[in-house]
This record gives sequence, structure tokens and C-alpha cells, in this order.
Amino acid sequence: MPAMVGTREEWQAARDELAKREAEHAELGRKVTEQRRELPWVPVEKEYVFDTEDGKKTLAELFEGRSQLLAYNIMYGPDYEVGACPGCTSLGDEFDGPRVHLAHQDVTLICFSRAPIDRLIAYKQRMGWQFPYVSTYGTEFPFDFGLALTPEQAQEIPEVKAVIDTPPEWLEDWGRQVGAKLEDGLREGPSFIAFARENGSVYHTYTVMAPDPFVAPYHSFLQQRTPKAPPDEPRAWRKDEYPD
Repeated sequence: MPAMVGTREEWQAARDELAKREAEHAELGRKVTEQRRELPWVPVEKEYVFDTEDGKKTLAELFEGRSQLLAYNIMYGPDYEVGACPGCTSLGDEFDGPRVHLAHQDVTLICFSRAPIDRLIAYKQRMGWQFPYVSTYGTEFPFDFGLALTPEQAQEIPEVKAVIDTPPEWLEDWGRQVGAKLEDGLREGPSFIAFARENGSVYHTYTVMAPDPFVAPYHSFLQQRTPKAPPDEPRAWRKDEYPD
């Protein structure tokens, strides 16, 4: 049953009131975007070399000749024996469409994960992805930029230690989905990270991590416009594993 049934006039009045709130929300979003772009650029002084599908590449080479690099860190650690985090995988499913548009706006979009490159290539083929998928395995990069935690760091964060010690049922299911013990699996950080390249130097400009709404599948934003809220289900599914 619908939450409320009304006349067209009642709908229009309610819609007009909502439009005011949406305009306020949009204006706040514009100001937040401006503030995000005003963050200081921090020079990346350490040399990082990554494994890619095309061999070894430096951070600067990942830009593919553009001046901006936006990367999503998919939760797929070296201890994951089954595959990447299903939630991160859902977000990865929606990257290939925007890539061509971002490329024409001087932005290269890629993904990082800490699993070895052979596993990333196999998973990418399984999911049908086209974006560059780069392994940070064996590098200090994910720890230097907060994309992953060392075992010691994970134990020092009360919230992480608490869910490892007494995990909810859905998180135990998640551990089975990725094939990792929670003390290993939860050390990966789902996050976006941005860099700029100018005058031969690379700069770190921005990082955002879950549970920020930006670190969520794009279809969740579409669901915000649907008449019914999605089920309150913390578990995510890979597109080839839905139970129906």
C-alpha cells in the first residue's frame, strides 16, 4: 500500500515544498565541491611502481597523459581467496560508462586493489570490466595513503577491533563471500583518491572513504528517486551471484 494517497493539487504543493529543499541541498553540494577543490595539493615525493596489465608503471604513468587521476580502491586484499568485496564490485560495475566522458575532461579513472595483478586480471575478466585495474601488492602506497591498514593499525582502531571480535551475521557472510578472515579482510579501505600532475610533479589532492555516500554504487543514487525505499539489507551481491 502507498504511504499516502492524495489529489494532484496536494501532490503539487508537497512537490513545490520538496523542490525548495532540493535547491538548498544542491547549493550546499556546490559549496562543498568548491571547498573540496580548495584543499592543498600535497607533493608525492616517494616513487611508487605498480603492477598493471601492461607491466610496471609509476604513479605518474597511470595518468595516461592527462593531468588528473581519480582512482577507486576496491576491497580486494591479498588474503581474499574468493574475490573482491561484493559492494565494491557493484560500484566497479558502473565505472566503464563514465570513463570516456571523464577522459575528455582530462581525468583518468582507474581502480586499485592490493591483491596480486593476476587475480585482478582474472576478476576483471569475470566481471566484464574495461577500466585499468592496478595492483598495489607489495608496495607501501596503500598504507602511506590510508587505503589499507597494517594488522597492528587495525587492532588499534576500536570500531574495527569490535566488529572483528563480535561480528554481526551479515559481516560473517561477507567474509565468506570474499574468502578471508575478518581480521584480514577488514584491513582494506573502500575509498576514492585523487591526484593531479603539473609541471612534472604529482600531487595528492583528495581522499574520501566509506561510509561517505560517494563510496557507494551509483544505482543507490538512482534509488533515492524511486517511490519505495530499497530493502534494508546490509549484504551486497555480485551481479553474477544474485540468488534469483
